Amino acid sequence: MTKLADQSCGECRSDSPRVTGAELETLGSEIPQWSIVERDGIARLERVFTFPNFADALAFTNRVGALAESNNHHPAITTEWGRVTVAWWTHSIQALHKNDFILAAKTDALLR
Repeated sequence: MTKLADQSCGECRSDSPRVTGAELETLGSEIPQWSIVERDGIARLERVFTFPNFADALAFTNRVGALAESNNHHPAITTEWGRVTVAWWTHSIQALHKNDFILAAKTDALLR
């Protein structure tokens, strides 16, 4: 199986399939530092990244923003001194889609 970070996102529409059951476990095992949280009734992938200062946190935020723009898929990003919280979910289906897991893995790769 191809690593999630090496995969490309597909187009997502309102009738695209949600990730459920065994898929959640399989995909989640490739991004173990991410948690599934529910906010406003919507499941999201969320991770907090820590940095030694605000400048590094902001630089990471900008890299995540560029990743989001290049994939036309946009997360919630909260940037604070020394930390960035990123949450991915698919707005069109108000749930998790495989694209969210792919972009979570690509977000992890931005640290390297």
